[in-house]
Amino acid sequence: MFLKGKSAIVTGSTSGIGLDIAKAFAAEGAQVMINGFGDADAIEKERAGLATLSGGKALYDAADMSKPEAIAAMAERAATEFGGVDIIVNNAGIQHVAPIEDFPPEKFAAIIAINMSAAWHLTRAVVPGMKAKKWGRIISTASAHSLVASPNKSAYVMAKHGIAGLTKTIALEVATYGITVNAISPGYVWTPLVEHQIPDTMKTRGLTREQVINDVLLDAQPTKEFVTSEQVAALALYLCRDEAKSITGTNLSIDGGWTAQ
Repeated sequence: MFLKGKSAIVTGSTSGIGLDIAKAFAAEGAQVMINGFGDADAIEKERAGLATLSGGKALYDAADMSKPEAIAAMAERAATEFGGVDIIVNNAGIQHVAPIEDFPPEKFAAIIAINMSAAWHLTRAVVPGMKAKKWGRIISTASAHSLVASPNKSAYVMAKHGIAGLTKTIALEVATYGITVNAISPGYVWTPLVEHQIPDTMKTRGLTREQVINDVLLDAQPTKEFVTSEQVAALALYLCRDEAKSITGTNLSIDGGWTAQ
């Protein structure tokens, strides 16, 4: 259990990729704080399961990732209850699909706030503690859309490109403090976020559900398979190993060959 004695915050982790990353960390002994929205009983069940898995503390914080003050309070609570924050995974995300002229400004603002600005605010909050310990891992879930674009996703693509730039910049700032900063860029992963955008894409493009899955989502991935959240979690876990200490400032694709084209 190589993460015994370490603690992590994983945002957007009550389901999907984030929850599987939290489980992977807990299985290696890390204390984990999960965050997100959902059914209170279901969240408590996951939190308790993480505590059992790690043999240590597991916390849940309902911070709204669109609110900087809530993000700062969450980071402070984790530092107090865990005795510091060693790892963060900026994973919270939302999506909306529409041509730019039909894109609601409030949806744009929410996507930028949650998918991009939240990562800046949480990183800012934890870097001083990591510098003091001379160790840290900052990981952000970007997307193949941090490298390439798709139509009707202007806000999401903009935010994910921003995550790629943030990753490079902070990696340079903290390079001599034992802190690594990396982004993981999955292709399409079968998560609630992907499933929920299918109706919008059906409406926008006039396609059936099956056509959206096969001709839109998986069309870009040469493997013709969805990436799994467990595969993303395994990569995040590897980045926390000492063997990965020279990997920093990178954007690691895990996309079935999408961005090789």
